Amino acid sequence: MAHRLTVIGTGYLGATHAACMADLGYEVVGLDTDAAKVDRLSAGDLPFYEPGLEPILRRNLAAGRLRFTTSYAEAADFGDVHFVCVGTPQKHGEYAADLSYVDAAIEQLAPRLTRPCLVVGKSTVPVGTAARLAARLAELAPAGGDAALAWNPEFLREGYAVEDTLHPDRIVAGLPEDQGAAERAEKVLRELYSSMIGAGTPFITADYATAELVKVAANAFLATKISFINAMAEVCEAAHADVTKLSLALSYDDRIGGKFLGPGLGFGGGCLPKDIRAFMARAGELGVDQALTFLREVDQINIRRRIRMVDLARELVGGAFTGRTVGVLGAAFKPGSDDVRDSPALDVAATIHAQGGTVTVYDPQAMDNARRAHPDLRYGASAQDAARGAHVVLLLTEWKEFREMDPAALADVVAERNIVDGRNALDPERWRTAGWTYRALGRP
Repeated sequence: MAHRLTVIGTGYLGATHAACMADLGYEVVGLDTDAAKVDRLSAGDLPFYEPGLEPILRRNLAAGRLRFTTSYAEAADFGDVHFVCVGTPQKHGEYAADLSYVDAAIEQLAPRLTRPCLVVGKSTVPVGTAARLAARLAELAPAGGDAALAWNPEFLREGYAVEDTLHPDRIVAGLPEDQGAAERAEKVLRELYSSMIGAGTPFITADYATAELVKVAANAFLATKISFINAMAEVCEAAHADVTKLSLALSYDDRIGGKFLGPGLGFGGGCLPKDIRAFMARAGELGVDQALTFLREVDQINIRRRIRMVDLARELVGGAFTGRTVGVLGAAFKPGSDDVRDSPALDVAATIHAQGGTVTVYDPQAMDNARRAHPDLRYGASAQDAARGAHVVLLLTEWKEFREMDPAALADVVAERNIVDGRNALDPERWRTAGWTYRALGRP
């Protein structure tokens, strides 16, 4: 019998996983306690921007393989594999992860599991969470049920989530200690991901703790690599060197590679910042906080890039923002997304506004989210609109349309030809030839 799947939580991870698993041919029910979100998804309307996902959502709704509900009873009765894809945000005022949504999902689902099934955690959680949830699942599931837990971390990149779901670079399965339960869980997961495994995707089995650590360790490594090249940018500025040439030279060393070695404004979003902070918090609870002390500096380097960006802009407008107009190109934390959580671009814009500047922001996809997060800022309808009358223009998210801007055309609308390239995405000579004063992080 083919597996029927439920996906608990229909945010970015859950909606993507539900739609893509339906596209593989499975019957899928997505569950969320937010009725408005369920209504939007049921109508084929994504509540976030992700390239290529909306056609998959609509195709599978139309085919009858995918539907959404707010009912745990309905989800428990429907599926034999239940994916937990709820959020684990950073606790307010702390580094630690807020596990209340994960706990609530298990508390609501487990008592309704009256037949054999597999619960599969995909949320990013502190190490030790899966073992605790497995014990709670066993405690709450009815005696007649046979519910096991596996942990299958996600490795989605915003902007590439469809590709990462359908063609992952690895599949990690954290399995129960009991050998029989582990064998059954592995069999189910291998069946679910058979097309990917058949195409050559590595399938790695591990214990719960190792599976949990794979995700947070991967994010910690990527954050470290980004902050490393941005630390080199600080040195390059002091030494009058060019960090982009340095990065290029380093990228040819196959021990280092060029991915995540792009110098600029640093990382943001809903994953890397909160995940490395939660990792540090959990290490402290385990008594090994010194092992991750370096991540505090990784975090601080990342924040310092934002401060340096503001400093460069202030220098170009004469030392103070009062009475000055600033055009900000970008609000999303990265191109290919409308996510503004911990966005370096909006952080810089808000800081300049707080220091007296008149700031106008434009982003191709994130305008609605930006307005909700920072209603005090001004917003333009285009890049030229955001730059109109500006004394300095800041490129803070490297969307293709910004990388390909015509410096002569933009010059016609600004008050002064000053630009700070926060992503090292522009050709300095092209802009300088057009009469612009061009500055960038880590470059002469």
